[in-house]
Amino acid sequence: MFSKNEAQQLKQEFWTAFGKSFPRKWLLYDTKIKDFSFKFYADNKKAEVSLDIEMKDELFREAYYDKIWSLEAMLKDEIGDFNKDSTYLLENGKIIARIWVSKENVSIYNKETWRDIFEFFVSKMDGFERFFYDYEDFIKDV
Repeated sequence: MFSKNEAQQLKQEFWTAFGKSFPRKWLLYDTKIKDFSFKFYADNKKAEVSLDIEMKDELFREAYYDKIWSLEAMLKDEIGDFNKDSTYLLENGKIIARIWVSKENVSIYNKETWRDIFEFFVSKMDGFERFFYDYEDFIKDV
């Protein structure tokens, strides 16, 4: 196990190494849709790339989720099999809609799995971005 300080330092090293290994500007929060963003996540068991739809207004959140869901086959062509949940509960108690892909058995605390995580991140986020750019006008028309 790591101390809290060591764990924090490893996380910082991980994200710095990712940025240096793949220096590009990701779409992430720059979708021009409020509370509609793409995210990277890694912990001690898995890595994830997600599309988070976080509107407080449930009707808007559902409308955007339904738009993405109507394009399921095209999204699957870009990122492969994925998980989806229109009422995903975050640790802070907030309900969002989330579409995500996971890679299990990797750890932000194990440098030997970093390359696998980085390649997973790049492959899946690139797919999410291609999908978004291809269908951006349709998605934004809510």
